[in-house]
Amino acid sequence: MTFADLIAPFTILDASAVGLLLLCWIACTLMIENAPAARPSTSNLMAQYRREWMLVFVTRDPRIFDSQIVTSLRQGTAFFASASMIAIGGGMALLGNAELVSGLAKDLTQAAAPDVVWEIKLIVMLGFATNAFLKFVWSHRLFGYCSVLMAAVPNDPNHPSAEPRAMKAAAINIAGARSYNRGLRSVYFGIASTAWLAGGWALIVAVVFTLGVILRREFASQSRRVLLDVCDDNLRTQAQADVTSTN
Repeated sequence: MTFADLIAPFTILDASAVGLLLLCWIACTLMIENAPAARPSTSNLMAQYRREWMLVFVTRDPRIFDSQIVTSLRQGTAFFASASMIAIGGGMALLGNAELVSGLAKDLTQAAAPDVVWEIKLIVMLGFATNAFLKFVWSHRLFGYCSVLMAAVPNDPNHPSAEPRAMKAAAINIAGARSYNRGLRSVYFGIASTAWLAGGWALIVAVVFTLGVILRREFASQSRRVLLDVCDDNLRTQAQADVTSTN
């Protein structure tokens, strides 16, 4: 079977939907990770908190709390990496039995198509699952590097290497979080790609909806407003003023 035979069953609508899927997947990552300083994304804000975490870590004694946080981060990445492996295994099993998928798709679309069409659609979903798995595994490893760097930070806050090593740990921690978030976005768009089984228009709707959900969480969510809230600084300033007036 030639390449022309493979793409012959697909329409311009299918090509446009897949193009939109890939475009939104790449574009939303660029928007989130390179957000303007005037309107930072939730990921950008959390990166700053990670730096501040490492600065506080230098003076914290004991440091058991920090090790527990890193452990929980690694557990999260390990969970999603395992889930991605299961999804890849399930997708590979379906590739060997495409008749099941074609039967389900025919019930949804009432359209007949050769099995190779459903196999290609499954491969797109597998591509997102594989990318997610690779991102989660790398994130897990980066958080491991971060824990080693944190262990190398001297206990003496006045040590000349304390803060530089803490900042190195923060940079690796941020890189691990970035890879983790990229893996999550691959999961989101991988789930959206399943709508292609119901046709090109269904895929377009799913992609637009998924993009809207991701951007809302990064730029218009309640959690972002909490991160931007300066009430804690105001309360601190007010407390200092109260102490001064009392004295």
